[in-house]
Amino acid sequence: MDAFYADHFVLPLPEGHRFPMSKYRLLRDGVAGAPGLQLCEAPAATDTQLLLAHDPIYVQKVVNGTLDAKEQREIGFPWTPGMVERSRRSVGATIAACQSAMQDGIAVNLAGGTHHAYRDKGSGFCVFNDAAVAARVMQRQSVTSLPIAIVDLDVHQGNGTAAIFKNDPSVFTLSLHGDKNFPFRKEPSDLDVPLADGVSDAVYLQALAKALEDLDAAFRPQLIIYLAGADPHEGDRLGRLRITDAGMLARDRAVFNYAKHLNVPIAISMAGGYGTKIETTVAVHRQTVLEALQYQW
Repeated sequence: MDAFYADHFVLPLPEGHRFPMSKYRLLRDGVAGAPGLQLCEAPAATDTQLLLAHDPIYVQKVVNGTLDAKEQREIGFPWTPGMVERSRRSVGATIAACQSAMQDGIAVNLAGGTHHAYRDKGSGFCVFNDAAVAARVMQRQSVTSLPIAIVDLDVHQGNGTAAIFKNDPSVFTLSLHGDKNFPFRKEPSDLDVPLADGVSDAVYLQALAKALEDLDAAFRPQLIIYLAGADPHEGDRLGRLRITDAGMLARDRAVFNYAKHLNVPIAISMAGGYGTKIETTVAVHRQTVLEALQYQW
């Protein structure tokens, strides 16, 4: 299984910034040497690829460094050339993971899941929307129309992704998220499953099972992009849910079993994770990657 990384392309952040940038390098170190895993440097997404899902004026602002102060605050990162390169690589990693999954059944981006980025703006630590760009690239490369399901299990609703694909029947967006959590202005996905604060394993897994049943009844994808956020975990400082290690593993297995049921490839991105201890977040992500290695297409 291919795993694409870009942690050596550093996004420089001010001292004390709350985004856990170091988790990506720790994750790569944590999965290195796992039997059957091939680590691959992520390619950079091109302007042509980014423009399949993003507004030309917005892309130009990011690339040229002309985002104003308000736009940078909404993203949550100060503009630097490193931010641009890192963002391109994060998108390129999901594109590459989708392409690899189409060949081998499954692949992983060891970052990504930047689902708060809209067509014309960034938000919530998300500059470009990697799943949206990757979906468009894969559809452009397909001889026939390629139906794609984006299964978003980050604890925060995938508002940017939902908005980008609002009127596109070829992409099904599913978001299982904290109802009262960020973003406070939600966008309608094809299937939204809001959860109350404090939900534990049994309720969460039951809600996920029902969501996958509903997805199965409504749509038949030929590719799944799975946002495997670590932030539903009980150790996350922003998640507000109480999902245990075992519950997170059962979540991943449910999605992988759904893909196996359909016999379709699946590309995974790590999405959010803000553990009180960064080691907790890394352990959850690592568990997802190691479980993915067991997937048989």
